[in-house]
Amino acid sequence: MTEARAPKSHQLPPARSVLAVCAHPDDESFGLGAVLHGFVGNGAEVAFLCFTRGEASTLGNPGRALGERRRDELSRAAAELGVNRVELLEHPDSSLVGEPLDLLAREVETMVSEVDADLVVVFDDEGVTGHPDHRRATEAALAGAPELPVLAWTLPRQVADALNAEFGTSFRGHDEHAVDIVLHVDRTVQHRAIACHKSQCDNNPVLARRLALLGDEECLRWLRMSAGAAADTGRGI
Repeated sequence: MTEARAPKSHQLPPARSVLAVCAHPDDESFGLGAVLHGFVGNGAEVAFLCFTRGEASTLGNPGRALGERRRDELSRAAAELGVNRVELLEHPDSSLVGEPLDLLAREVETMVSEVDADLVVVFDDEGVTGHPDHRRATEAALAGAPELPVLAWTLPRQVADALNAEFGTSFRGHDEHAVDIVLHVDRTVQHRAIACHKSQCDNNPVLARRLALLGDEECLRWLRMSAGAAADTGRGI
């Protein structure tokens, strides 16, 4: 049976303290930038937990030097977005699926407690780009914050399909009925944050094309709703 979903919203849910959980430096900007800045604009405290230093990226020279450079880039990007705390862990980039889930979940649980989060924000459970690290980070967030609502960034299926056709990528999108929030965004601050990730955003046509296809919209879907929100919409948790 297909799960019934609530009518589309065009607003972010209320939140006091938001924890974003991702795999790599730049995920907070390239993917979540407009959304996280939206939460900041609504008065929420926003923190970011990143599992790896991104040292294996093929867009830079892999190794420790790239990892350190990306740490610095993340710090500057977070400041642009208004993220008030960044926790950068040192799990191996591109090997997050090999890390014990219970360890990753405990790290999420610790961060949730430290920032007193009432909402977790992640990449969609299929990873958006298809990267296994993205999927693992979301899996860890769901396991490490079992009492909290989890809101995921996703793509419209037509955008994912267009990117895959043009670039041979592995983006995963969703049809309209599976999207809960279609958010109208101002990308000015997101673009400034993206520019901080110099090692990753230079000569990145896929990123540029994705943002062009999305225009001023971002799509979000609930991976887990709060009990109250689920009751209000008639959906199960």
